[in-house]
Amino acid sequence: MDPNSQAKKTPLNGWHRANGARMIDFGGWEMPLQYSPGIIQEHLRVRKCGGLFDVSHMGRLRIRGKDQWSFLQHVLTNNCYAPDPWQAQYTLVQNERGGAVDDAYLYRFEVEDLLLVVNASNREKVWDHFQKESRIFSDLSLMDETEQLSMIAFQGPLSKQILESLLEGGRLPEPYHNSLSQATLAGTELYISRTGYTGEPLGFELFPPAQKVEEIWKIILEAGQPSGILPIGLGARDTLRLEAGMPLYGHELGSDADGNEIPIFALSLAPAAVSFNSAKGDFIGRQALLKQFQAYQQTFQSNLVRPPEDLPYRIKPIAILDKGVARPGDPIFKDGKRIGAITSGTTIPYWLFEGEGSTMQITDNHLLRPVALALIDSSLPFETEVIVEGRKKSFKARMVRWHGRSEAPPFFRSIPADYEKPGPTHPAEQALEKVTLLLHKSLENHTWRQHQCINLIPSEQTPSPLVRLLSVSDPVGRYAEHKELIAAFDQEVFYYQGTDFIAWVESRLKEELKAFLGCPLVEVRPVSGQMANMTVFSALVDWQNRDNRKREPRRIRLVLNNHIGRGGHLSAQPMGALRDFVAKDPLTDRFAVVPFPIEPENPFRIDVSETLRLLDQIDPELIIFGKSMMLHPEPVSQIRTYLEQRNPRPLIMYDMAHVIGLTGPHFQRPFEDGADVITGSTHKTFFGTQRGVVGGNFSENTPLYDFWETVEKRAFPGMVSNHHLGTLLGLLLATIEMNAFKDDYQPQVIRNAKAFARALYHNGLMVEGDPRVDFTETHQVIVNVGYARGPTMARILENNNIIVNYQAIPSDESFTASSALRLGVSEMTRFGMKEKDFESLASLMAEALKGKPVGDEVLTFRGNFLKLGYCFDEEALVPFKKKLLAGF
Repeated sequence: MDPNSQAKKTPLNGWHRANGARMIDFGGWEMPLQYSPGIIQEHLRVRKCGGLFDVSHMGRLRIRGKDQWSFLQHVLTNNCYAPDPWQAQYTLVQNERGGAVDDAYLYRFEVEDLLLVVNASNREKVWDHFQKESRIFSDLSLMDETEQLSMIAFQGPLSKQILESLLEGGRLPEPYHNSLSQATLAGTELYISRTGYTGEPLGFELFPPAQKVEEIWKIILEAGQPSGILPIGLGARDTLRLEAGMPLYGHELGSDADGNEIPIFALSLAPAAVSFNSAKGDFIGRQALLKQFQAYQQTFQSNLVRPPEDLPYRIKPIAILDKGVARPGDPIFKDGKRIGAITSGTTIPYWLFEGEGSTMQITDNHLLRPVALALIDSSLPFETEVIVEGRKKSFKARMVRWHGRSEAPPFFRSIPADYEKPGPTHPAEQALEKVTLLLHKSLENHTWRQHQCINLIPSEQTPSPLVRLLSVSDPVGRYAEHKELIAAFDQEVFYYQGTDFIAWVESRLKEELKAFLGCPLVEVRPVSGQMANMTVFSALVDWQNRDNRKREPRRIRLVLNNHIGRGGHLSAQPMGALRDFVAKDPLTDRFAVVPFPIEPENPFRIDVSETLRLLDQIDPELIIFGKSMMLHPEPVSQIRTYLEQRNPRPLIMYDMAHVIGLTGPHFQRPFEDGADVITGSTHKTFFGTQRGVVGGNFSENTPLYDFWETVEKRAFPGMVSNHHLGTLLGLLLATIEMNAFKDDYQPQVIRNAKAFARALYHNGLMVEGDPRVDFTETHQVIVNVGYARGPTMARILENNNIIVNYQAIPSDESFTASSALRLGVSEMTRFGMKEKDFESLASLMAEALKGKPVGDEVLTFRGNFLKLGYCFDEEALVPFKKKLLAGF
């Protein structure tokens, strides 16, 4: 670079030069292209360990004033009301034609503290554009803080643990993309975001004052260098973003190689970055973008023969199949016709992985492959093979969906074009040989699970021998659809003959469950806990729309629940069973679901005081208690009391799937605490067959009793036809057992869990939860085994005949990054284990997790606990068993 040039310099410029960076001009800034390891090694190091990027050349614009929201809705494509405080969003600065002035990130640190980060090369252009558009807003302040506020990015699998070790105060952002926080590092308060330009599932951007950025940069590098952390230049930043399929202005945004403006909806990110929410009003370029969006929707039509006029091309990943490198501007052909051109292309390195599923591990081996992005005919489907005309030769290429994926933290996984999903095997054995193999393997599995291993999965249970025997008796293959009809004087009308026995079973089962749950109403037809939840959600929607059956049904307006990342049930999330029944928030475009606040010192417990403050601000129609990672009773009574005078009051539902078998004085009485309805599965702490149940606490001749009648109607014909009569019969016997033995079983489960948690802790393991209550008040124990080590540790234990769940805890990004093991004591309690036995098991587990083989010891230990308890095993029942078995 010419030493006399006037290129701008970031506060880290001197450090880059002193540490051997090769400097170039980039967007008017003098920036490091690479350091001594080179672009390939820097790319690989980010993907395997982590890398530190100087991105202080990016523009940082602060927007304040009463008109800040109206202004941003006018000049940006996305809905600026969507991010809550301490959240960010990707957006674009658009022109009237639906083209991009720039792409950007909007950060909402405080309620009214908004920062927009734009590209370095476009900062002045965006600034001038904003100045022009701001004239119609009277109370608006625009400040360019690029020189005062620096910005560095720390991306890669180890970034989280290194930053955590350096924080002196505050915290890292919540483990979700686009979340923000405030923390103290090197005595300096700064903002941190979970954002970045590499595609890494773990990545952060830090916003320190310019005068402190070099000190913070050095501290992070010094802490990270023993783990392989490197400073990274613009070269690897470009290969990383290309592998992740992220656009770069001047390539995938702005103008194409022929000088034509690229429409915003050519980007794969456009559907998430452009909003037509009514809150935005008539923003810049709305009509042009709406036409592009409508054309984008047309591209999903399978019979599309030509690209839509308003969106002829889209940006898509291109995998090069021959030897060769595609470069920007290289034309692309299909059947001799030009269909597009390369926008970005190069050769990238990638790590190889080995193993299967959640225990897949990154290796020390890597390869190289050519990849590209292209502006290509929007009517062509993925996997279309094309020809790229390079500068010296032509080579085959394929339009692919992606070059890599990031949804399995902590690693980004590169996906080569020649990757083939393993296909099914087709054994050549004859039918009898297949049957023999199946029976052999089934018996082997049965023996191992029932007699040779310790099962600690909290969501599993072995039904008693009699329950299993009844479950495969004659009703297993029958139907018994039925419905209550008013014309039949509110009696059940069965649609099949031969169902008198089933009618008797259901009647008895309901009475037994009412006695167990302490409620007057029970629906037993759902065949799973998730189906039980769906039955309630569907019924609530139907009941809320009872005043007008002609209109499109209104969905549930707002739900308060436990977030899945904090242990909430999948079936109570928009990504699960709730999705089709909850509305979208009209202001934010997101599903109208708000999570319970959690206690700062114990993320496994709802923060009641914060919840009450939250309820002063929101008006949910449905509140869902219950978790799949559950250590404590839920604060049902406090919330119900607080809401008692609210009219209408939210429906209070308790999903007790994991703890329904502990219902009673030893854990929690949900209906006495104020729940309106409970749901649950009947095979976790409740030792029945695998089914679901709904319980209600409504009096006849009340409005909510009408809701209960809707629950019954949505059970059938809404959710089930054949409601699995074999397991229904088994559940009746299991419920009789539960009512007979619960007073002995329930307190023993809780004593065992507490003893197990204490023993694991005393054996040096990190047990989550509140030590003041022995870490748990349920059947579950949560053990932290280290970030993302849960799957590996669970496999180690399984190899030693101990079966557990690996579990993501509130600080983890996803299930693949699980830091914990979720343990449950209920099944082994039924096999006779007491407190001292769980203490012995804790010692064996600790040894196994340290690497000592204990499989034989576990096998011997399990031999002491083979007889299932808390069930009927009287001698008088033996003749019945023999007769029933003889009937098969």
